[in-house]
Amino acid sequence: MIQFIKRFLKKHLSSLSDEATAMNERQALANSFKEFLMGLFRFIIILGICYMILAPVFGIISNSFFSNKDAYNPMVYLIPQDPTLERYEMAVEILDYLPTMIKSLVFSLILMLMQIFTCSMVGYGFARFDFPLKGLLFGCVVIMIVIPTHTIMLPLYMTFRLFDPFGLCTLIFGQPLSFMGTPVPMYIMTLFGCGLRSGLYIYIFNQFFRGLPKEIEEAALVDGAGIWYTYFRVMLPNAVPSVITVAVFSLVWQYNDTFFAKLFLIPQDQSIGIRISSLVANIANQYQIMDKTIQNLYLDAGIVLMMIPVVLIYVLLQKHFIEGVERSGIVG
Repeated sequence: MIQFIKRFLKKHLSSLSDEATAMNERQALANSFKEFLMGLFRFIIILGICYMILAPVFGIISNSFFSNKDAYNPMVYLIPQDPTLERYEMAVEILDYLPTMIKSLVFSLILMLMQIFTCSMVGYGFARFDFPLKGLLFGCVVIMIVIPTHTIMLPLYMTFRLFDPFGLCTLIFGQPLSFMGTPVPMYIMTLFGCGLRSGLYIYIFNQFFRGLPKEIEEAALVDGAGIWYTYFRVMLPNAVPSVITVAVFSLVWQYNDTFFAKLFLIPQDQSIGIRISSLVANIANQYQIMDKTIQNLYLDAGIVLMMIPVVLIYVLLQKHFIEGVERSGIVG
């Protein structure tokens, strides 16, 4: 009788163990299937986003090598049958490419350095110091990010067309100053933290400095360092990722800017974006090429020439740029 009970319990427990094992296997299989579906879904989403972003770029690069025959050949797609460099030769000539590119990059580089200097100090002040109306002033910084610049274009134009802060220009020079046709408005706005996307750069620095431990500053103060010494010799070197992030953003956006360049009538030789926007008109006027399809091929070549420095900058600074974006807390 005892042996019978032992065999019964052994058989029953064995069947329960087999059922548990089978259930665990089914659960593992279900989890693996869910992970596969989620991975497939993510792959499709990423592939679709990459296609939407890269397809136009590949199309522009391909079209820039199209000959007239390729442009009107319905059998040609992306890969030209009769490639030519004529588009680039004419685009380089009309754009006055190298001098314009150098001046545009120098102009963008100066504004970039000014924005790093100003926005980093403002962001550090918001992150580390308490002062009256701090919340209100930081709210103004956020407003700078969300309000489109087109809504303030008229006040900006009127301010720099007759520049006379507190009547000082009239007192000194006898009349208001006009900065139209010069890059001076961009320098003034950037120096006072109101330049192109300065609100975003202040926010990036603020988020980064808030993430640094306060013990770094406390140790510097104990060693006798002042506020300015602590900022320039201790905090700013530790903020290199955010500096590189702002540098890339600022350089690229200043380089591509046409809104402020047109608003303040900045000379074309200092803004390659303005040159690109007038490329089609120059081709039509100088070379009497009126075919819109052919004009667009020259425009594509000009766009590729304009993209080259930006791509090189990103490739060289890619690692630091991604690290800075991750540590600054920017999402979306």
